[in-house]
Amino acid sequence: MDHPGAGAVLAELVPFLQAWQERLCAELERLDGAARFGRDPWQRAGGGGGLTRMLEGGAVLERAGVAFSHVHGELPEAFARRLPGEGRAFAAAGLSVVLHPLSPMVPATHANLRFIAQGPKAWFGGGSDLTPYYLFDEDAAHFHRTWRDACDRHDPALYPQFKERCDRYFFLPHRGEARGVGGVFFDDLAGELGPSLALVKDLAEAFLPAWLPLAERRRATPYGAAQRAWQELRRGRYVEFNLLHDRGTVFGLETGGRTESILMSMPPRVRWAYDHHPAPGSEEARLIEVLRRPRSWA
Repeated sequence: MDHPGAGAVLAELVPFLQAWQERLCAELERLDGAARFGRDPWQRAGGGGGLTRMLEGGAVLERAGVAFSHVHGELPEAFARRLPGEGRAFAAAGLSVVLHPLSPMVPATHANLRFIAQGPKAWFGGGSDLTPYYLFDEDAAHFHRTWRDACDRHDPALYPQFKERCDRYFFLPHRGEARGVGGVFFDDLAGELGPSLALVKDLAEAFLPAWLPLAERRRATPYGAAQRAWQELRRGRYVEFNLLHDRGTVFGLETGGRTESILMSMPPRVRWAYDHHPAPGSEEARLIEVLRRPRSWA
């Protein structure tokens, strides 16, 4: 790592992400009311480490992961050539959040913010998306408007760009459908690091306001075995995306990260059914129709 501003960014970003991890876990424990996050610190053999916090078997959250990492060292030569920087030396810090609710009426969600320095180049990446199993249009609109408002405080051009990138990124080409109803995504935010860091910190603060009201609103909505089975089928799409297409998963594994922490995003219960099609006119069928083409929510 020899980017002149990367050290200053990491000095500010690392404690921010660590504090954000603690605040997220406290708020999610309050929401759940039953389960608590454990602490699993780890070290990377090549340099650095992190803290993974997991909650499982809760009253609202069937599984939730909030994972911080700050790693450095040398990249494998082949992987280093695939990144936009130069050389093998790198440093990276990030926080990943994946929430799999117990109720199929509460949407799953993810957020990830990261900073990577490789040689003379450094950039931010991340985003957040919403994965409902039963679609409430007003919930999707709230999620997107929260991200739009956070982006607009910096530049009104950002949200349309990030929303369109999210729609393209979280798409399963082999299924012809999106993983969910999108959100925001950016993978190469470079330029002046100071303004980019300020934006990333504001986006971090927008995550709970974007998702928490949806969980509180839907947590008591009744559901049965059929809705639970549909949730598990849709979770299969989540797994397919994360294992086939997710760049964060690839980066973590290619850089020798901790496998358990990288794969914390996997839902606890999943099913696949051969050639399954929801009944025409059903809420399940409506969700699939929405996922086949991007929609303007904000």
